[in-house]
Amino acid sequence: MTTATSAEERLYLERAAKAERWRELGFNPFGNGFVPDALAGDLHARFDNSASDVLAADRPGPFSLGGRVVGLRDFGKAAFLVLEDRTGTLQVHVKRDVLGETPYEAFKAVDVSDFVGVRGHLFKSKTGELTLAAQAFVPITKALRALPGKFSKGDDAEAKAWAERQALADVEDRYRRRYVDMLSNPSVRDTFRKRSRLIQCVRRFFDARDYLEVETPMMHALASGATARPFRTHHNALDLDLCLRIAPELYLKRLVVGGFHRVYEINRSFRNEGLSTRHNPEFTMLEFYQAFATYEDLMALTEELLAEVAMEVCGSAQVRFGRDLLDFSGPFRRIAMRDAVRECVPALAKSDLSDCAEIMAAAMTGKPAAGHANIEKMNAGQLLALNFELHVEPTLIQPTFVTEFPIEISPLARRSDKNPRIADRFELFCAGREIANAFSELNDPVDQEARFRAQLEAKAAGDGEAMDFDADYIRALEHGLPPTAGEGIGIDRLAMLLTDQQSIREVILFPLLKPRAVEGDEKQSPEHAAE
Repeated sequence: MTTATSAEERLYLERAAKAERWRELGFNPFGNGFVPDALAGDLHARFDNSASDVLAADRPGPFSLGGRVVGLRDFGKAAFLVLEDRTGTLQVHVKRDVLGETPYEAFKAVDVSDFVGVRGHLFKSKTGELTLAAQAFVPITKALRALPGKFSKGDDAEAKAWAERQALADVEDRYRRRYVDMLSNPSVRDTFRKRSRLIQCVRRFFDARDYLEVETPMMHALASGATARPFRTHHNALDLDLCLRIAPELYLKRLVVGGFHRVYEINRSFRNEGLSTRHNPEFTMLEFYQAFATYEDLMALTEELLAEVAMEVCGSAQVRFGRDLLDFSGPFRRIAMRDAVRECVPALAKSDLSDCAEIMAAAMTGKPAAGHANIEKMNAGQLLALNFELHVEPTLIQPTFVTEFPIEISPLARRSDKNPRIADRFELFCAGREIANAFSELNDPVDQEARFRAQLEAKAAGDGEAMDFDADYIRALEHGLPPTAGEGIGIDRLAMLLTDQQSIREVILFPLLKPRAVEGDEKQSPEHAAE
């Protein structure tokens, strides 16, 4: 048995023994029923600016607080602990002669990360810190495992060294045990608070504009609404093969046909693709649709949305992301895909972008077209998009609307009236990544049927991301879809930008990870593992 394992097991058993000590003293180590009547943050807001002599005279309280012990200094017959609740921390002063013998004996069995309840009056310590003088103390929950990097009174040098080593565990450990990550790193909790504010702001934004929030199915009989490889599953009761949704688009547009002319959904979608710092197979997306609007209307709406969200989450429309200062105040730059490629690919600067061999050669120059095994089968539109992905996308740092997408890569978008080879579509790029995708919707059922058949041909030729043919959606269009514009925004990527995180896993509470070969410590308690 290794020293590290021995230290972890001893810490666990020592804490379990202290839980039994609480029971001997008449306290349930996993109790319930304690209800605080105050919060640490509120008390700081009310009394931090009060002078010490004023507090000494007024003795505000009594207040009761409950929370986790995150700091502990023991002086024998008295001690200071730091209690953390959902609003912040507050110092607590504990004295044997005030609490009484039994409660103080229970306090002596407290460890860092235990939950306790206290009740008392406020005063300022000699260092000027707002402090609660505890007149009552109640053990609530014994934490049987120590937090990484934390140790308690009485822990020996070996145990302390183990705790310190655990604080330096690899980044995957943080994702696997997010609960510990959040307890050890307050900045992680702040990231997810910001993500929550982001979603709340999005809802307020669309609710204020008379959009209806809806929920659509997560299990689909067909893979549709986007070009992506789906996850497959089987419904036993119906004996039906299904896939997890890759996008809610076609259901939302059915709702527009049905009379809901402004709808949005904050949805979970699933795409069976690779993982990277920007891709997670399970992700959150905002999709919204507005009748009697064009993709150009949505560009203006998107500028308003992102400016408002940035102000809500970051307090400014200028947001620091890595070394860049992103400006969401608008208006954003707008450029056609063809013009962007000509700017960034010298070999195509004067090309009319119709020669497949010429565009393919440019795609293969400088940067390898990795992951595109079927490049020889690509048409001019697909090759143009590939050049954009390889050569242009990484250069788009400030928010930029890219327009005039080839119709070949836009199977659900309306053709431009000015040029049938391009779609009335834009994608929003920022910090070198796609944030949003939008277009004026294709509402011609004949054209849509032809596009679906082209997708079937691509699937038959080996394209695993091509869409299925959705005959019911064609039927819905035949009932009449009003002129409509729709957009999808990646919530996870937007959260990355607004919290200055370089990996998508930092903004997903529990990202999917490959199981480790040995996880015995997660399946059994240390005392069983030792047998």
